[in-house]
Amino acid sequence: MIDPAMKRCLGQMIKGVQVVAASHNGVTRAYTSHWVTQVSFEEPVVMASVSPKHDTWPLIEQSRRFTVSLLAADQIAEGQYFSYPGRKFRYIAPEFVNDVDGHPVVPNCVAWFSCSVFETTPMIDHMLVFARIDAYGEGRLKEPPLLYSSRHGWRITGDKAREPGVSVRDQLLARLGDAVGDDEADE
Repeated sequence: MIDPAMKRCLGQMIKGVQVVAASHNGVTRAYTSHWVTQVSFEEPVVMASVSPKHDTWPLIEQSRRFTVSLLAADQIAEGQYFSYPGRKFRYIAPEFVNDVDGHPVVPNCVAWFSCSVFETTPMIDHMLVFARIDAYGEGRLKEPPLLYSSRHGWRITGDKAREPGVSVRDQLLARLGDAVGDDEADE
């Protein structure tokens, strides 16, 4: 069990919300996640974390495939439906999942990916699933994504963090250039 103080600290992490879905032999299941991430620059590879207790896991394991729908800020109902207790409905509400060329996708999402599993790694209470993206669709890319923090709940992306017209990157590169120039002067 995680120490309560540490759990509060971990709860500060905020991440995008996705619906991960899998289909096999005519059955489709899905769950809400905020534990899907890109893990490679060289190839379009993602990692998803899934509980082996969830009814989606056997479908991923058998089909070696899953889809990821990135939810927009106005899709809290979809996010809630596929999380507990919504998953107890034991069926997929047709208004929350469309078939797009054989891929189960949340309608009107920001974007979606279809993924082919190439590796799974068991963790303490979850499976880490590594997959290559082999199909994707652009949705409402200009919409702000839905975010989630276990400490703060559902959130919408906010204002830009950088001041307009100010490039922190350029400032850091100038600082590096000055430091290199100082090193050369010392020699």
